[in-house]
Amino acid sequence: MEFETTSSWMWDGVYHYPHFFGGIMLTAALLGLSTSYFGGIGISSFPCMCWDLRIFYKKRCEKKTKNIRVYMDGCFDLMHYGHANALRQAKALGDELVVGVVSDEEIISNKGPPVLPMEERLALVSGLKWVDEVIANAPYAITEQFMKTLFNEHKIDYIIHGDDPCLLPDGTDAYALAKRAGRYKQIKRTEGVSSTDIVGRILAVNDTKVCEDPDDKLSSPGDSFNGHQSNSAHVSQFLPTSRRIVQFSNGKGPAPNARVVYIDGAFDLFHAGHVEILRCARQLGDFLLVGIHTDQIVSEHRGKHYPIMHLHERSLSVLACRYVDEVIIGAPWEVSKDMITTFNISLVVHGTIAECNSLLAGTPDPYAVPKSMGLFHIVESPKNITTTSVAQRIVANHEAYMKRNAKKAESEKKYYAAKVYVSGD
Repeated sequence: MEFETTSSWMWDGVYHYPHFFGGIMLTAALLGLSTSYFGGIGISSFPCMCWDLRIFYKKRCEKKTKNIRVYMDGCFDLMHYGHANALRQAKALGDELVVGVVSDEEIISNKGPPVLPMEERLALVSGLKWVDEVIANAPYAITEQFMKTLFNEHKIDYIIHGDDPCLLPDGTDAYALAKRAGRYKQIKRTEGVSSTDIVGRILAVNDTKVCEDPDDKLSSPGDSFNGHQSNSAHVSQFLPTSRRIVQFSNGKGPAPNARVVYIDGAFDLFHAGHVEILRCARQLGDFLLVGIHTDQIVSEHRGKHYPIMHLHERSLSVLACRYVDEVIIGAPWEVSKDMITTFNISLVVHGTIAECNSLLAGTPDPYAVPKSMGLFHIVESPKNITTTSVAQRIVANHEAYMKRNAKKAESEKKYYAAKVYVSGD
């Protein structure tokens, strides 16, 4: 940064008026070196001082354009829009974002069993539009050795974390070393969501379903529609704003001759299976439009306890995916001809893995129109994962997650009690 102390206007002048500023410097040199000149320095040596001074301006610009690389780590278990927003904020603090995904073993040692294995968590993190690189099996704590690896091998400039405290089992700050090194930056935690909260919603839904029907455990679609989630204690506290939608959006529409691909669904508990089917759909065209079904539609087709995440939460999770160009927030169940014309849809796709491929009795085929127009295409789902299968992992390990949630809920309660306004975001 050797040129940063010089006034910006001077270097702009050097760039745009090199001969003028060169003349000034030559005059100064003549006055200052007159004695030496008459002592034997020939005038022919002075042209070397009349370089095109734009080289200094260029060096200054080159110094400023060095990419700032930032690092953020996490478990990223049950990936949600809060994780996505944290990584979006981290990317805004630099040019390249490197993300460390904590190993399964480290999560078990520090927090309890993860819901998603490393492979699925890597797919989710890699699928986010703000992530440039991923480091698998990162440590839970930033040790001195790992911090040196980040700085020397990965060329990291700053380590990022949210304003909520991250404490090790012994009560110490997991980012203390980075703070002491002066290489730490803080972002604002996203309100109204956490993995603990989502686990709580799933457990609450399961407990309610078991009370209503002991044989029904997060598996049967087609319950009578009730219009709202059953347990108000676990209703989302997220406050959706138009600004948040803009932050997540690409802000670009399809080109005039773009091949627009459309895929729709609930996309509840956004998981690795969703990422992979969206990737496959995007490869079939130039622009991927994703329809997110309303809460009412999801409830009608999956049961009154669904969706676990509400419409705006699900929309942000999908919009954060790097393969998605645009979303329809509250898409209709049926794909109509007018909808195809309005969005200039070239292809409507659907995966082979879904919560329920059999339609409810008397419900019309939602893809009848695109099928009649020859625009419908079935895509083989790369992963055999569904929202229900993810939720069942939590239910199957009910006691462990109840214990983990109780501990985590207490620390989150303390965070919110001491919470102060943090600028940014």
